[in-house]
Amino acid sequence: MRTILNIIWLVLSGFWLAVGYALAGVLMTVLIITIPFGIASFRLAGFVIWPFGRTVIPKASAGVGSAIGNVIWFLLAGVWIAIGHVVTAIPLALTIVGIPLAFANLKLAAVAIAPLGKDIVDRDDPRAAGATIW
Repeated sequence: MRTILNIIWLVLSGFWLAVGYALAGVLMTVLIITIPFGIASFRLAGFVIWPFGRTVIPKASAGVGSAIGNVIWFLLAGVWIAIGHVVTAIPLALTIVGIPLAFANLKLAAVAIAPLGKDIVDRDDPRAAGATIW
């Protein structure tokens, strides 16, 4: 079932969202100081292209630096990417097939707002116990 959802996701919204994350990553790596944001954006691009079967968990080592970085990320790219997820979720929610994809988009919008200090793991990973399942 995850494979079918991932294929439908890829066709309907995943590819374009991944392109958006990749463009944000390229823009973030242009300036030296925002390279960590570019790395996070590329990591999320890989996640958003094939999200079902994986989940996002908080990093145990995340601290104040991640929190400050998330504020900067939100101002530079996070709000725009989150808006893209919400705008994509609206037409998906209007179709029966797209309803689970719309929910996934809304969950990804929350991740897009604050991606630093989080890890992307497989659903079968023991660290994913108790995390939101995709």
